[in-house]
Amino acid sequence: MTTSRWLAEYAWLPEDSEPTPEVLIEVEDGRITAVTPLQGSTGPEAGVEVLRDATRLPGLTVPGLSNVHSHAFHRALRGRTHGSRGDFWSWRDRMYAVADRLDPDTYLALARAVYAEMALAGITCVGEFHYLHHRPDGGAYDDPNEMGAALVEAAAHAGIRLTLLDTCYLTSTVSGQPLAGPQRRFGDGDAVRWAERASAFQPTDSHARVGAAVHSVRAVPADQLRTVADWARSRHAPLHVHLSEQYAENDECRVVHGRTPTALLAEHGVLGPDTTAVHVTHPTGADLTLLGDNRTGVCLCPTTERDLADGIGPARQMADAGLRLSLGSDSHAVVDLFEEARAVELDERLRTRRRGHFTSAELLAAATATGHAALGWADAGRIAVGARADLVTVRLDSARTAGVPPVGVFFAASAADVDQVLVDGRVVVAEGRHLTVDVPAELSASIEAVTPA
Repeated sequence: MTTSRWLAEYAWLPEDSEPTPEVLIEVEDGRITAVTPLQGSTGPEAGVEVLRDATRLPGLTVPGLSNVHSHAFHRALRGRTHGSRGDFWSWRDRMYAVADRLDPDTYLALARAVYAEMALAGITCVGEFHYLHHRPDGGAYDDPNEMGAALVEAAAHAGIRLTLLDTCYLTSTVSGQPLAGPQRRFGDGDAVRWAERASAFQPTDSHARVGAAVHSVRAVPADQLRTVADWARSRHAPLHVHLSEQYAENDECRVVHGRTPTALLAEHGVLGPDTTAVHVTHPTGADLTLLGDNRTGVCLCPTTERDLADGIGPARQMADAGLRLSLGSDSHAVVDLFEEARAVELDERLRTRRRGHFTSAELLAAATATGHAALGWADAGRIAVGARADLVTVRLDSARTAGVPPVGVFFAASAADVDQVLVDGRVVVAEGRHLTVDVPAELSASIEAVTPA
């Protein structure tokens, strides 16, 4: 049995609109066993004795952040795709060039460094949208899930939890063109063979779980969508899908199927309370109604959506339609959930030319509890008795946060202000440094190994 006690200068507790000062958090075997606000308390429990062995956490302590949508290997593109014009499709060609160079060893090294970078940013759980299944020529490794196993191992080294969203990716267009070139390694032939391979991967690591993903309506034929959805539902596993990210894909879906991608997914049973639609940048009003009626969640990835010039999704309309909002760093142009959270509000201001769409508490929920639930870890993302002891402490004395009231941290702080991170009660980051991974050095080496000359 391992126990620890932490005294947070400020802690953001569930249902509170702003942080609470002086909170004692007690942890046993990776779970929070007591949460005691001390300010204004009376009696011996508020005295010196109870604090003697408590470690102080100066700053604001929030629940662990959840990165709901990640493509770990995209991190190798940061700063390399910004010097010329283009759009999502031209960026994708550069991405495929990196994908073509990865093998289990180089992927393990890169993902370990990327996940450790996430830990430095206060991220305690990541959803990896994984479709690099096979060899570059499309042939299977001796272990058909070797690339997925590399990601599970990478997350263990980095000290964070992982939901591996095993992604079905079968065609290159909505009309059913076959995979070619670098895309060949993504495919399993059909959804039945995808399900057979995915079913064979059952990691026993306590930090990892397996979910499912439909890459998009252009990558999974309509008559095979239900196979993926049924696989996820039979396992009570999360199901994710890229949705309405690009006008071109939406237009092609209307031409081929006579309906929007959202309507097509609804027709084939993909939407539902365990489903998270990623992006939803260009929905119709009817799409939002369908998503809300099916209680589907939405993961917004604002830094990637702006980096790729995808557009600004109607976040407030989504929330008002009952869609649970979560956040992801997607292509890792930036790994900073504080930036993703405030971008939800700031993008709405650009879209509507009005201020004040989301409260700080709503943004906190999107970055924490809602995100963890979307990845199948509903017992995380809250500083509450019984929850996983994921605690992220943010400095209030940096050049960015000095003079900022704790409630304003999501509008001021960056990932660089994260000082300490506990994951399941274990310290992973202390004084802004990862305890086991030299993150800058490992990022540099692993990216150099997979970047085309």
